[in-house]
Amino acid sequence: MTAARDMTPLLTVENLVAGYGDQTVLDGVSLTANVGEILVVLGATGSGKSTLLRCLVGLVQPRSGRVLIRGRDITHASRTEREAILRDVGLAFQDAALLNSMTAAENVALPIVEHWHVDEPTALMLARMRLASVGLAGAGEKMPSELSGGMRKRAGIARAMALEPPLLLLDEPSAGLDPTTARALDELILGFKARGNMGVVCVTHELGSINTIADRAVMLARGHVIASGTLEEVRATPDERVRAFFERQLVHGEKRASVADELAWTK
Repeated sequence: MTAARDMTPLLTVENLVAGYGDQTVLDGVSLTANVGEILVVLGATGSGKSTLLRCLVGLVQPRSGRVLIRGRDITHASRTEREAILRDVGLAFQDAALLNSMTAAENVALPIVEHWHVDEPTALMLARMRLASVGLAGAGEKMPSELSGGMRKRAGIARAMALEPPLLLLDEPSAGLDPTTARALDELILGFKARGNMGVVCVTHELGSINTIADRAVMLARGHVIASGTLEEVRATPDERVRAFFERQLVHGEKRASVADELAWTK
């Protein structure tokens, strides 16, 4: 591998514009994510965070701009090329999105069987290893309905890590969790960073998690990047919306964004 390849960002987003129908949700968004760091994408509800994640994994086709994963353009790739590129990406959904008819181990084994073409016993063995790595060593035979909220989140992350991707995308991983469970999940995410061979992009509005895990942050507001840099640099941005976010205050006269960004992932 060349030095130039080593310096290629895991993720590059260039001037991304996307939306639904006549509604523009992202308007010129650019960012990068690198190996060995945790990039936090933050912002209020309706700021465009979820739409950004959808664009990163090809669920929403941008109107313009590009998404590059390890230097490969997913935006203009063919279906076959896109599938190959996305093997480098793991996505953990906010609600874990586990299949209720399968055990936790069977859920995690699904992408292993599909992409690595191994037999089921081998896939299940690897799945249990992934579950153990997120603190669920004894939960492989449990059904999703038997798992607590925090356990379901971990199982979802284990499935996202099934193919050992270099880029992990997390959608609101701490949402709805009690403070102790949320902190344990933050420590798990920090553990991924400590491996040194992957990067994490975490979409969240949880201030506790942001302060704990962020190396760099990008803040969105109404589809635009209004702050970017280290967490200290973002906090110091002279924008009333940034200050209001971190101080949990209302912005006087700020109009709420469209609910289009809150559409279910399945729609």
